Amino acid sequence: MMMAVVAMMTTMSVNAQSDGYDTKHEVSITYGQVSTSQILDVFSTIGSALVGVSEKNESWFGPLAAEYFYHVSDVVGVGGIVAIGERSYDMLRKEEKLGEGHDQYYTLMPAVKFNWLRKQHFGMYSKAAIGATLRHMSQDTNGDNYTDTSAHINYQASLLGLEAGSPTVRGFLELGFGEQGIILLGMRYKF
Repeated sequence: MMMAVVAMMTTMSVNAQSDGYDTKHEVSITYGQVSTSQILDVFSTIGSALVGVSEKNESWFGPLAAEYFYHVSDVVGVGGIVAIGERSYDMLRKEEKLGEGHDQYYTLMPAVKFNWLRKQHFGMYSKAAIGATLRHMSQDTNGDNYTDTSAHINYQASLLGLEAGSPTVRGFLELGFGEQGIILLGMRYKF
């Protein structure tokens, strides 16, 4: 079994060769769905319901993220991710509106990217990042304002990334789990 894994990794490393495609830097913009912050807010909503307050008319923006990677080799890139997200909602008790809430999420994560296939017009990769999210919550209930800021550890583990396009500009799709979302789309510029 171990020999099969070693053989597969060797094959992937050989396929990661650039075929004349030799960029070192890349910047990306992504938009994702179902981030870890969105999932954590589900638990917050359950906690509010236990004290008789429900959250309705919820709307989300993000996570919207910017990435930078520097390729130290054809296979490995190191860099970072900055992500933002927002949530707005109405707070109700027995269907009577008590006020409104607004949460903002700011995330910073160092990251590493592994290119399994790096061709001139197509690529496959995986990505891992870990860092912190700063959450700023503000609620306005009948004229009373409440704010709170907290931080928590956050991450992104994109198991499969597919990119296609020109040698310098590409669109991509990632599937994974974390603060950028379970599924995310984006554009990438390589130079």
